Formats: sequence, C-alpha cells, structure tokens
Amino acid sequence: MKSGLFALALTLAVLGQTTQAFEAVSIHENPGPWRLMRNYLPSGSHLMLGGWRIGDLIQEAYGLKPYQVVLPPETINAVFDIAAKAEGDAERSKTEFRPLLQTMLEERFRLKFHREQREIQVYAMVIAKGGPKFHESDRGEPASSLLGVYGRNQSVEFKQGTMQDLASRIPASLFIDRPVIDHTGLTGKYTVKLVATPEFRINNNNPQPDDIRVFDAIQQQLGLKLEPATEPMEVLVVDHVEKPSEN
Repeated sequence: MKSGLFALALTLAVLGQTTQAFEAVSIHENPGPWRLMRNYLPSGSHLMLGGWRIGDLIQEAYGLKPYQVVLPPETINAVFDIAAKAEGDAERSKTEFRPLLQTMLEERFRLKFHREQREIQVYAMVIAKGGPKFHESDRGEPASSLLGVYGRNQSVEFKQGTMQDLASRIPASLFIDRPVIDHTGLTGKYTVKLVATPEFRINNNNPQPDDIRVFDAIQQQLGLKLEPATEPMEVLVVDHVEKPSEN
C-alpha cells in the first residue's frame, strides 16, 4: 500500500513539473545592414531581441561573459531578430526571462553543451610599485557609480566600491581583450576614478594626443598594474548548435 502511494505521489510530482518556455517565439535571420546589435527590449511579458548572434544569445540566456562560452569553429555567424511572448501579462525581469531563453535555445537552436574547467587568459590586477593612489571612502558617504565620456576617453568612477567592482568594470567599459581578476588583496571600499581610451581597434590604429591606454592609465592614476596571467575558470562548451527554422 505504501509503495502504491509513493508511486502515485511521484507521478503527481512529475506531472506537476512545468518547463519554463515562451508561449510564442518568432525567429528571423537578419541579413543586414545592422543598425543595432544586441538590442534588448522587454515590455511586460514580451521580449524583442534585435541583432543577436548565437554566441550572444547563449551568453544572455545563461548569464555568462564572452570568455565563458566556447563555440565550435563551424558555428554559423548569422544574426537573428527574435520576438517572444511569455505566459500571462506580468512584467518579467532579465533574470526571469533567462530560463525561457534557455528552453528556446534547446528547442529551436538544438543547443547541447557541457561545462568544464579551463585555463583562461586574464589580466591580474595587482598593486604597482609605490602603492595605491586612491583612498578608502569615508564612512557614511553614499555609494555612487558613474561612467563618463571625455572626447575619445571614458571614465570609470565610483565611491564605496570594491576592487572586484573595478576589475569587472574595466573590461566592460574600456573593452580590453581579457577579463580582469582582482589580485590586489585590498578588501575595503574605495573612491576611484580612472580615465582611459577604450581599446577599440580604430583607436589603436589612429592614435590621438590625448589618448591614454588602459594599461598606462591604471598605473599612473591608480597605482595598480594589469599583468597577463591565466586563471582556472568554468566555461560552457557548446557541443552542438544549429540554425533554427524561421516562422
């Protein structure tokens, strides 16, 4: 009798499980010209994605950085526009849309992957000779964060920020080619301002008098250094992905 009740409970539990998926999804290849890439427009339970490549979609769906996704060499480089509708009318956050995007990738793009540890090329952020040139934020000072533009240069500024905050913002704002890992050993909350020229290829090919490379700026302005290194990191390795049929 007990085994029968257990089997019934198990069956009901399985039947009660629901896959998180969009009610409707429309996918179309965008042949260009591309005016906006990775355009993300949520509206309630609707989501519009304009100008997304497969690698971009995987990064967004699983909340990963580019260096955490390994695509096979034969992955198509097509660009897609996607219109999707989740169940109901309630507004969904980016985090709440992600499981639905994962299901879409598995069903429409036939995505299969595994995770593994790999040695990833990074920049280790360390203290330079002479020590840091910034100070701890005053107690009670409100936290703030600002990304500014000064001609060709951009600034990363914050108060009550950590070295991990700085390490994550450097590649995101100044477009260097590797992730930055904090190895300073500094554990406080700091007031920091860094102004540098983003590492765009056009900037490197056409230098201007006011340019200052990130690697020079961080040492001159903050008393820190970025040193090439490797770091073990979990990555998502794509085993199979294919171009979806349009609808």
